[in-house]
Amino acid sequence: MDKTILHQLGKVELHCHLDGSLSLHAIRKLAAMANIALPADDAALRALVSAPADAETLLDYLRPFDFIRPLLQTEAALELAAYDVAAQAAEENVRYTEIRFAPEFSMDAGLTATAAIEAVVRGLARAHHDFDLTATALICGMRQSPAQVTDPIFAAAAPFVGHGVGGADFAGNEADFPPEVVADSVAYARSLALPMTFHAGECHCAHNIAQALAMGIHRIGHATAIVDHPELITQFVAAGATAELCLTSNLQTKAANDLSEFPYEQLRAAGAKLTINTDNRTVSHTTLTREYELFQQCFGVTMADLLAFNQNAAAAAFLPEADRRALSARLACEYAPYL
Repeated sequence: MDKTILHQLGKVELHCHLDGSLSLHAIRKLAAMANIALPADDAALRALVSAPADAETLLDYLRPFDFIRPLLQTEAALELAAYDVAAQAAEENVRYTEIRFAPEFSMDAGLTATAAIEAVVRGLARAHHDFDLTATALICGMRQSPAQVTDPIFAAAAPFVGHGVGGADFAGNEADFPPEVVADSVAYARSLALPMTFHAGECHCAHNIAQALAMGIHRIGHATAIVDHPELITQFVAAGATAELCLTSNLQTKAANDLSEFPYEQLRAAGAKLTINTDNRTVSHTTLTREYELFQQCFGVTMADLLAFNQNAAAAAFLPEADRRALSARLACEYAPYL
C-alpha cells in the first residue's frame, strides 16, 4: 500500500476540528477579510498555526487556536472555513466527514450561535454540491465554559440536526473539567435529541473514559488513556463504543509519549471499534492519508483493517440508518479491488 493507493481509497472521518484544519490559503483569505496582518512567508505562517515543537501538554498544543479565533468572527468567514476544510477532505477521497466547531469561539463580535451554525452548514452544503463528499457539523461545547453559555448553543443547534448538523461534542480542558462537570449539559443535549460524541482520555485520565461511558456516550474522541486498563477496555467493548483515534496529535500533546502508550494494539486485540482521524489537519500538520500511512508503518495495518476502520466509522456516523448502510456498501465496493 503505497501513498498513492492510500490517497485513492475512499475514507470516512469522524474527528476533525474546523479551526485546527484550515489551509494556509484559507487562513490568508480570512486574515484579509478581518484586516489582520500575517507573515508573508508560508513557513513563518505555518509556525504560527501548527503545534509548537516544545508542546508538553494538551494546553500547549492548543496555543495555535488562539491565533485562529479572531479570523472566524463573521458568517462569511465561517462559511469559507467550512468549505475549505471539507474541500481538503474531498481531495483525499473522503466520502463522509464530520467537522466539529465551537460556536462560542465565533461569538466575540456579536454573532449569534444560530448564525454561526447556519454559516458552517452553508459552507458544508456548498462543498457537498461541488465535490463527491457529504459533510456534517458537530457542535462543540467547551467543558470549561458554564452551562449558561453551552446550553443555549446546544438549543440553537437542535433544529439543524439532520439538516447539516450531525450532533454535539464536548472538548477543551479535560484535565481540570472531567465529565461530571458537564453531566447536566450532556443530559440537556440528549433531551434535545442531539447525538453525542465526547473527548475523553486525552490527558492520562482513564476515569474520564469510564465516566463518559457511564453517561451513555458511545463515541469517544481519543480514548488514549485506556491503554493498560484491561477492565476499562472490556467495558468499552461491551458498550459497543467507537474510538476516534488520532495518532499524530496524541503524540504531539503527549497524551501518548510514544507508540507503547498509544492504545491501538490493546483495543484491536480486544475487538474494539476503531477509526482513524486527523483531529487537526493544520495544527498537527497532517492529512488523513498521512494518518493511514502512519498506522501502516507503526502497526502493520492491512487493507482489510483499513476497510474495517472505515466501516466502523460509517456505522458510528451521525446519519440516518439508510445513509449509513449506503455509505458502508460504497466503501465495500471501493475497497474490493484491493482485497
